[in-house]
Amino acid sequence: MQKITLEKLFKDNNTDKLAWSGKCHDCGKEHTVNADIIEEQIIVSNGAVYDTSSDGLFIKCQDCFEKDATLRNFRTTEVYSRCVGYLRPVSNWNPAKQEEFKLRKEYEIA
Repeated sequence: MQKITLEKLFKDNNTDKLAWSGKCHDCGKEHTVNADIIEEQIIVSNGAVYDTSSDGLFIKCQDCFEKDATLRNFRTTEVYSRCVGYLRPVSNWNPAKQEEFKLRKEYEIA
């Protein structure tokens, strides 16, 4: 999470301690990440918190954060395809059309 966002959270909550609890994005274990203000510095411990704004907050435990600090695979990929003459997201199709889409085969023309 960005320093500016953390500073705003501390100010809005009028506190010097914050905590986020939930499942680690990578390993799935329940975990709590803490943020404290110590000597006018923000110290985040026990992992990391990622604010993706559109998709919400994600937590990584310390072990997973040390292995890979980058947040990956947090957003589902939207697939578009042609259905009855229009390009539409497959997730918006009715269940029968979605099954039909899964059965499609790709052909390569030489």
